[in-house]
Amino acid sequence: MNNVPACIAGDVVLGRDVRIAPFVNLYGCQIGDETKIGAFVEIQKNAIVGARCKISSHTFICEGVTIEDECFVGHGVMFINDKYPRATNPDGSLQTENDWRVVATRVRRGASIGSGAVILCGLTIGAGATIGAGAVVTSDVAAHETVAGVPARVLRPHQVGSEDL
Repeated sequence: MNNVPACIAGDVVLGRDVRIAPFVNLYGCQIGDETKIGAFVEIQKNAIVGARCKISSHTFICEGVTIEDECFVGHGVMFINDKYPRATNPDGSLQTENDWRVVATRVRRGASIGSGAVILCGLTIGAGATIGAGAVVTSDVAAHETVAGVPARVLRPHQVGSEDL
């Protein structure tokens, strides 16, 4: 990491040779070896990004997201970790982190997520899967499957032998 304006909390675990662009906000997360984090990315506590990943600019990776090794995340990708977000409780008091439950999401090894995609919580994106730009992913994506659209639909199903692609 160069001398750039970035906010990296003391509880962040950075692997070897991680590259971080300016204006990044990292706290309580774990970043694997040789991963590249683009400008204006936020990665929250209890999020994990594996080794040799590329996280493009303006992306938000929230608590509960695990991205395995060798994944690509395009520009402006948004992950969500709450199925029923609310600002306040029924009594009108402002919600705190004690008032909701994080719903985990996993992106398996070698998956690619196109720019502008939104990934809802509680999903698994399979190994080697491809998510089209602008897709809204509302359900699991199988390994080596290609999905796109709103909501995301299968464009190319997993094919036997595609593990070698």
